[in-house]
Amino acid sequence: MDRRTFIKATGSAVLLGPVLVTDVFAANEQPLVAVAEGTDYPAITRKAINAVGGMSRFVKPGDVVVVKPNMGWDRSSDLAANTHPLVVRAVVEECLAAGAKKVKVFDNTCNDSRRCYVNSGIEGALKGMKGVECKQIETERFKKVTLNGQFLKEWELYDEALSANVYINVPVAKHHGLSKLTLGLKNIMGIMGGSRGYIHRTIDVALADLNAHFKSHLTIIDATRILTAHGPQGGNIADVKVLNKVIASTDIVAADAYATTLFGMKPADIPVTVAAYKRGLGEMNLDKIKVVKA
Repeated sequence: MDRRTFIKATGSAVLLGPVLVTDVFAANEQPLVAVAEGTDYPAITRKAINAVGGMSRFVKPGDVVVVKPNMGWDRSSDLAANTHPLVVRAVVEECLAAGAKKVKVFDNTCNDSRRCYVNSGIEGALKGMKGVECKQIETERFKKVTLNGQFLKEWELYDEALSANVYINVPVAKHHGLSKLTLGLKNIMGIMGGSRGYIHRTIDVALADLNAHFKSHLTIIDATRILTAHGPQGGNIADVKVLNKVIASTDIVAADAYATTLFGMKPADIPVTVAAYKRGLGEMNLDKIKVVKA
């Protein structure tokens, strides 16, 4: 069995996508969540990654890697609506150091994509990096995928994500008016096409459907500063709390569960986390999660 192969049924066709075989064995172990803290954001990002095994655990020489931040909003980095550009750059650098042939960074933005890419600071942070592609979404590259979920039976997903060897999920931790918080599980919306507002009817089940089909190999949550109210777009610096933290885990549910505590909430308060846990996508019980300071 190939070290990163799993089968995703897509109608009559079958796509091969990446997953770490080592994670199959790790599933029986206590989930590990690494938390690094400090004002040097690239440094703490690397510390968090190293604490969960280092990027070479996930990325092998010649791999095509997708690093998926949240850059959906026309907001500057200090407003905590998007992933911090220094965190994104550090993740990309680690991928390249591990031997990635190409690293692709993108998001299906909510505001104008040109303004989001520029004003988030992410496009600028990656400019000139060899082997790195920070390109706006091309709508013709969405492919209808059979999900067979409880709510979503099929949906259009971005083929750049589907065809990558490794998918690294890099959300910012922030408040959300509908789902209460938006963390790793919700960040998958950035690879969705179509009328995404449709999933708001049953957003917790829909996101569990998507994450059950398309799995993140590594989730790195940017909590350098968090948006505590008026999310997901924000816009008021008074709603931002500086925490200087980065969280990393191979268990997306565990990562989200821990990040929830930064807002004074419990994992059970977040319907998306609960739905994913019930689906067997990860661990949400904090007493069953090993949290280590990186």
